[in-house]
Amino acid sequence: MSIDLRPSTRRMVKESPAENEAIAFIEWLRTERYTDYTIDCHIRRLLFVMPRLWSGSSPPILREADLLAAFGRERHPRTRFHHFAGTRRVYTRYLRAQGRLVPEPASPSEVLILPYDQYLTEVRGLSVSTRRHHKNTLRGLLARFLSPRGSLRKLSRDDLESFILERSRKISRHSLQHEIAHLRAFLRYAYDVGLVHKRLDGLDMPRTYRDELPPRALPWPSVLQLLRSIDCTSRGGWRDLCVLHLIAFYGLRPNEVVALRLDSIDWEQGLLHVYQSKTRSPLTLPLDARTLQLLRDYLDHGRAGGASTSASAMLFLRLRCPYIPLERTAVGDIFRKRMREAGLPDCAKHVYRLRHTFAMRLLSRGVGMKAIGDVLGHHSFFGTSAYLRLDVAMLRSVALPVPSVTGGSHE
Repeated sequence: MSIDLRPSTRRMVKESPAENEAIAFIEWLRTERYTDYTIDCHIRRLLFVMPRLWSGSSPPILREADLLAAFGRERHPRTRFHHFAGTRRVYTRYLRAQGRLVPEPASPSEVLILPYDQYLTEVRGLSVSTRRHHKNTLRGLLARFLSPRGSLRKLSRDDLESFILERSRKISRHSLQHEIAHLRAFLRYAYDVGLVHKRLDGLDMPRTYRDELPPRALPWPSVLQLLRSIDCTSRGGWRDLCVLHLIAFYGLRPNEVVALRLDSIDWEQGLLHVYQSKTRSPLTLPLDARTLQLLRDYLDHGRAGGASTSASAMLFLRLRCPYIPLERTAVGDIFRKRMREAGLPDCAKHVYRLRHTFAMRLLSRGVGMKAIGDVLGHHSFFGTSAYLRLDVAMLRSVALPVPSVTGGSHE
């Protein structure tokens, strides 16, 4: 083994009946880019728990319930429980990758969701993210009205109305409109395949109006306060500053930021090459000198594993082992965390507020709608107009003065 393990750990591996399993697990951890120290810790915990899982020499085939029972016995102190739970999750991933994890019996709701997901994929051709939203809505419905036998035959319109009423108290009208669309699609499918005895998809949707909401852009001083408040004495600070800087100053989407690679930056020409996922087209952006310097500082001081030693070619990585590329959802978490630390009132909002701010800044500087839409990666004018909602300050600048009322008679 080329992994730098402690002598005591090597002795544990050599003396264990599960030596071959431990070595295979170590090699898998290395391919997943775990550090030597983290591998050492996971191996020690696994060998400690292994006698509870199996006693033979052949590779085990286990169930998740077995892993939960074996690792869950290490509960005190609380830190030990969390450490062993982390090893359990990693070992579960390893067993699943090796095809040695026995799947748990599907619940009645999942028995219905699986063929519906296949229908959404093969018949309707929906994307992974869209199907995930459909299934989340469906799980909420089935958790409430699915019978113990896995039947929806007793589902009625009153049940659906009560479910929608309950959801309307928890989410906005715009979100509710999407969920009702998901319910309509499933109920049409359910009637076609005989899951319900009559058509129930005639559900009323709440009305929404274009540009009915107030502006989503943040005040530019708040954006500057956010960026200046980030402490760059840590790797996380450098990374988070670069991520939010690229969104605020260049209008990138979160998934476009996490998709950036080391070779996306042309250092000689000062250019950033971006693949716009929504329009499926490349975009080349000129980088300001301050942005280039910020990216250099991040690669020198903030990137996990350094600018050149990491095995990953992606620009932004996780801070903890394994050093895999940052996920899209993590960008929203970074935004909310940094907004909260900066003491800004919009800390619960979505990171897309920075894109709205970027669009409003371009508009206020006289940039045309077509150019703004091209930079943001929009197909149509209407997609761009959603970013440029009513700006009261701009309206005040074009308002006509109110004529003063003077005394006297009027003819």
